[in-house]
Amino acid sequence: MNNIFSKIKLSGAKERFSFGLDIGSQSIKCVKLKTSSNLIELVDFDLQESQLDTAEVLKNIKHAQGADLVNISFCGASTVIRYVNFPRMNKDELKGALKFEAQKHIPFSVNEVNLDAEILKNDLPENKMLVLIAAIKKELIWQRIKVLEGAGLKPNIIDIDSLALVNAFNFNYPKTELPEDKTICILNIGSTTTNVNILDSGMVRLSRDIHAGGANFTKKLMDIFELDFKAAEELKINPPPEKADRIKSAVESVLTNLASEIRTSFDYYESQNTSNVVRIFLCGGASKTAGLKEMLGTCLGIPVESWDPFKMIKIPDTVDTGELNKFYGQLNVALGLALR
Repeated sequence: MNNIFSKIKLSGAKERFSFGLDIGSQSIKCVKLKTSSNLIELVDFDLQESQLDTAEVLKNIKHAQGADLVNISFCGASTVIRYVNFPRMNKDELKGALKFEAQKHIPFSVNEVNLDAEILKNDLPENKMLVLIAAIKKELIWQRIKVLEGAGLKPNIIDIDSLALVNAFNFNYPKTELPEDKTICILNIGSTTTNVNILDSGMVRLSRDIHAGGANFTKKLMDIFELDFKAAEELKINPPPEKADRIKSAVESVLTNLASEIRTSFDYYESQNTSNVVRIFLCGGASKTAGLKEMLGTCLGIPVESWDPFKMIKIPDTVDTGELNKFYGQLNVALGLALR
């Protein structure tokens, strides 16, 4: 399996296909890309509900997409991302020192995880360098591999959701398009997990998973309006005018706690650095919640906007853009994985 920091190389690349597979708690998303010469093109995409039988959904995706090798990712308590100052060394020396140094900074035994690292800055004072360490528990990886193999799929690259998101964002949004001080947050609000990623000049400086998401909004609406999950989801996304105020109030009551956790991440980053987060780029299934951008911006006092993961990807006429727009904000992780 490949390094989690590998990326598609455009220059002189022969035509090839790549598959990003994002297995979430409520749905499975797949993006298929074709890379040729200096062009990356969307071939196909899919989003299917996954609550019932993940293996069966994966078999359907394999059949529809013609996938075999897929790039996958993980999030949550079994994954760790750390930013650590190392003594300055080259990549080979880092590889040799990684297990020893990583054990000081991760909550698991290094024997229980798959480890990887990337040098972010090698010119820090006192002959130091900044290194990103990523770790995923082996048990979680093998559980996922077993499910994939049951559907006739094999993992190619194993990643972490937050890093896949950053990959997709940086590909589509060059540094010149960011605010002058360039400290921004990519916020991915999924069903049960929210990824907080702070970038400074396109470089990841803080990543954190919060164990709350859009399902918390939905459950609140289920309680208030006595609805099942599916009906409450629809109400959350398309509120009728006569219920809009009550729905907004219900979502805000839950969002306040989530926004407080997000603010804690911002405060920690800002206490360690000289710059503040000045803009939030929102994605994830919960981003479809009516009025969420405005409510979140009010809670945090920071502008919030959506971002387009296909901004720099060629969309051919064979792709149903209406269907693609329906899943806007939900394919970002899968796209970032396909770009590996």
